[in-house]
Amino acid sequence: MKLHNSYTNQIEEFIPIEENKVKMYVCGPTVYDNAHLGHARCYITWDVLYRYLKFKGYDVTYCRNVTDVDDKILKKAEKEGKTPEEVSTFWYKKFTESMKALNNLKPDIEPFATKTLGEMIAITKDLINKGYAYEAGGDVYFRVKKFPKYGYLSKQPIDQLESGARIEVGELKEDPLDFALWKKDEKFGYNSPWGVGRPGWHIECSAMSRKYLGKTIDIHAGGADLIFPHHENEIAQSECANGCKFVNYWLHNGFVTINKEKMSKSLGNFLTIDDLLKNYDANTIRFFILTNHYRMPVEFSDEALQAAANGVKRMLNAKQTPLDETLNLKEFDEYKEFVDAMDDDLNTSKALAVLFDLTNKANKDVPYAFTLLHYLAATLGFTFEKAKLSDEELKQKLGEISAELGENFSSMDEIIEKRKKARAEKNWDIADKIRVALDNVGIVLKDSKEGTTWELK
Repeated sequence: MKLHNSYTNQIEEFIPIEENKVKMYVCGPTVYDNAHLGHARCYITWDVLYRYLKFKGYDVTYCRNVTDVDDKILKKAEKEGKTPEEVSTFWYKKFTESMKALNNLKPDIEPFATKTLGEMIAITKDLINKGYAYEAGGDVYFRVKKFPKYGYLSKQPIDQLESGARIEVGELKEDPLDFALWKKDEKFGYNSPWGVGRPGWHIECSAMSRKYLGKTIDIHAGGADLIFPHHENEIAQSECANGCKFVNYWLHNGFVTINKEKMSKSLGNFLTIDDLLKNYDANTIRFFILTNHYRMPVEFSDEALQAAANGVKRMLNAKQTPLDETLNLKEFDEYKEFVDAMDDDLNTSKALAVLFDLTNKANKDVPYAFTLLHYLAATLGFTFEKAKLSDEELKQKLGEISAELGENFSSMDEIIEKRKKARAEKNWDIADKIRVALDNVGIVLKDSKEGTTWELK
């Protein structure tokens, strides 16, 4: 299996530190707002890596942190008259629901920054004792120029970084390049050897990674926007504190763009996962993301998502046969082709082509095709189960249909009966209005000899 290592900018053979075991860390969310399509791209990408490593037989420990102490959380708390904990708890729950809705597996370990403060303080103390950090007026800063490899991950020479570095008002840095390990904060802070304060963003991931996975880990992944300064700073502080290599393989996914601009909250051009799921199901969003190589930018458009929806429909409408547990799936050429594609730096677009080949074969009654399709599709996180609505969601959709048709419906059976009557009376205008109203809320009717049923599109 080969992966692109951002640190060396090379595609390298993946060799874990410990045979058959993989320690994998992914930078998680700062929980203060809705997750958006950019987050979906990131976490679906690494969900697929996690699934595929397990498919390959590795014993994987996947750690993804939760940043629940941050300037953005504090600003939201002040604005809404809440405690930072109330804000982070609410938005963490929302984030978890969004990840589940996207069919992302839960990480093995999901540590919170506020529960790992002791480890952060311990690393900061080590860095001060070794001369890599210094206290200044209640803040603690890392001496960037004491780490000769600084800038290697982001491929930015130190002199180039110096030209853009600034010291903000109130900062007592020795050098503009130095970054905060600990910040003085008497209002929302925690006790520390340097007074009441809170951790800098970068130290959080170094501490949680070390505590739960060890000093050197196999894989550290995240969005390309984190390469600098976050991951660059993580390397510097971790390697100086631990005295050893921090990460063997750095992996980064590309941006989601709208009109060629990166999707982000700061630009105000983001689409939340909740909004997307109103129009497209989890399989469609996953398909849209996986048709592109993970390192490349993805240009969002309704046309692209509609094309993905059509692709998913084609795959999920494959002729289904009972799953054959007796088959040795590794014997089949399509299995090998799928593995070759995924082993080539997670070439998911090629892997999807294998799934389409199996779809065609399933439709031609090739005996093993559906079993293999089902197994490989699950490895990419697709599900063949039809989406279901909660009672509350169904009630909401019935309300929208009732409003559009000007008649109160309390169940889908009533709507199906009205359509049946309209068709029997050749009242095509009413039948068509019902079809359009259902289509607008993402419901389609299926007619068969046994009667009419409904399902989500």
